[in-house]
Amino acid sequence: MTKLVVQIPAYNEAESLQTVLSEIPRQIDGVDEVIVLVIDDGSHDRTAQVALENGADYVLRHRRNRGLSRAFISGVQFALALGADIIVNTDADNQYPGSEIPKLIAPILADRADMVIGDRQPLTNPHFPRGKRLMEHLGSFLMRRVSKTNVPDTVSGFRAFSRYAALRLQVYNPYSYTLETLVQAGKGLMKLETVPIQTNPPLRESRLHKGIWNFMWHQGGAIIRSYVLYQPLRTFVSTGSLFLLAGSFLLARFLISYLFLDLGSRYIQSVSIGGTLLSAGVTLIMFGFLGDAARANRQVAEETMISQRDQIRLSQPFDLREFQGHPVYTVSNPPYFNTPA
Repeated sequence: MTKLVVQIPAYNEAESLQTVLSEIPRQIDGVDEVIVLVIDDGSHDRTAQVALENGADYVLRHRRNRGLSRAFISGVQFALALGADIIVNTDADNQYPGSEIPKLIAPILADRADMVIGDRQPLTNPHFPRGKRLMEHLGSFLMRRVSKTNVPDTVSGFRAFSRYAALRLQVYNPYSYTLETLVQAGKGLMKLETVPIQTNPPLRESRLHKGIWNFMWHQGGAIIRSYVLYQPLRTFVSTGSLFLLAGSFLLARFLISYLFLDLGSRYIQSVSIGGTLLSAGVTLIMFGFLGDAARANRQVAEETMISQRDQIRLSQPFDLREFQGHPVYTVSNPPYFNTPA
């Protein structure tokens, strides 16, 4: 039995959610059961009600808005608890056609990939403004270098995960999950594939990206943070080495002028500046080794997390409410499922 869970993070998407749900196919070759899960991220409108009235099998609600990353991880953990073999993540703003889902999951069904990313073809996408095309292309280029993957559209949210890949996903960046999960896939040597997809015309302005500069600020920060998080030794040792090199140059200039050129204390300021740079370089290199030790400890903790996730089932406690006979699960403190007192 192959179970597919299509998860849809949503925040105040009552207007577009009906269209999104109507396009999700319920019969797919190679899949025995399709389950639709909507993650209501603390919406103030009728998102949860619209989801259940239009065919969603489950609604998982956050008590307050916690952002896209936590909504994504809450959905992944809930889908795993449902026994999902494949998880597809799509947006609630109707950017990705539901008809593309069979194409997206085909590499996983064929056992060729652990993660599949829908390529929106940013440079030629007619629904993208010119500025967005260039920024997404540049961001994807940088992320390919950081993650050591060849994904052409790194910020696409239309993704499919095998159970193997989903069990290992964790997101620390509160802004978006797309870049960090790609880095995890690259560092974890997962099998990645991309499939070209078409996109629907936008129904509204993006709530995640508020202009080009906002996009650059957040995505640039996500790239730097991901690199430091997953490559601490290389990051701090390379940076510290630059400080060491600069400090050594200044100290060498003073020593050469003092010992061999008989210039006295002419470059005495190089001693203080060079000594400061040397101290900073040594400190940064020490941070690199400490960060690498923390990374190793995190890997051990992640193995425990994988085992726990694989054992969770919906028979365990959740805060269950009903809406017109449908189940509505509330999560108090994402990404963990807690039953409030």
